[in-house]
Amino acid sequence: MTAAPLKRPHPPQPGTALWLYAHPLRGSLNDHLFRAGTEALSEQYTVLTSDLHAQRFDPVLGDRDFAGRSGNIVEITGEAYHRGELPDDVRAEQDKLAAAELLVVQFPLWWYGPPAILKGWFDRVLTNGFAYGEIDPELGVPRRYGDGHLVGRRALIVVTVGEDARSLGSRGISGDVDSLLFPLTHGTLWYTGVGSFDLHVIYDADGLGPEGVQRETERLCDRLKALDTESAGRFRRLADGDYHGTRALREDIHPGRTDLGIHLSERVG
Repeated sequence: MTAAPLKRPHPPQPGTALWLYAHPLRGSLNDHLFRAGTEALSEQYTVLTSDLHAQRFDPVLGDRDFAGRSGNIVEITGEAYHRGELPDDVRAEQDKLAAAELLVVQFPLWWYGPPAILKGWFDRVLTNGFAYGEIDPELGVPRRYGDGHLVGRRALIVVTVGEDARSLGSRGISGDVDSLLFPLTHGTLWYTGVGSFDLHVIYDADGLGPEGVQRETERLCDRLKALDTESAGRFRRLADGDYHGTRALREDIHPGRTDLGIHLSERVG
């Protein structure tokens, strides 16, 4: 069973990218990569930026987001979006995201997840009505997991980590980085229709000397310049029937496996 394609409520502007950045320190490795990366990307895209700390973005979902209403948060924020009553800072971020066909999300891995300010950006910006909410007539549930309102966009996650590739590998003591960021790549981005490229990880970020910083800067810029040759969106779509009749993957697909890799799509090269 395959549902009809979702009409894009927010068609992106071709050649526009949004660089979403979450690190508080000027002069840091992340700051250096942010500046070099946006400059390199600007050779191919019109680059919008959301430097969350510099903007003093408030990550706390609160009364101002509810437009004076009470009840279910999903419904309240959806009503506020449709009525044009969301706070100005949220509407500004939604406008930038709606315009972008490419999203770059850059952050340091803190406590094995994104910083709180970035999580709060997703909490406040990806509202019902804007990022998701249309009901699939066949499934009877909101269009999601490959069919959200941001369908067709691509995202590159740029993450700095303090550990080496062994510690964050498939058998690493800290858990492999793809699994650690599955809530972001799948539960946030893919939920709303955004496909992710393979992660761009900077390992041992705390111990890079000048040569290491230069090497990682060049590696990021080279990746950005060739990004349009890569494939994104490797997860299974809910609408394609792989989860039909249940919210778990059908038993005939990868029987016996329980790892997160079972949710990767085999239809995308």
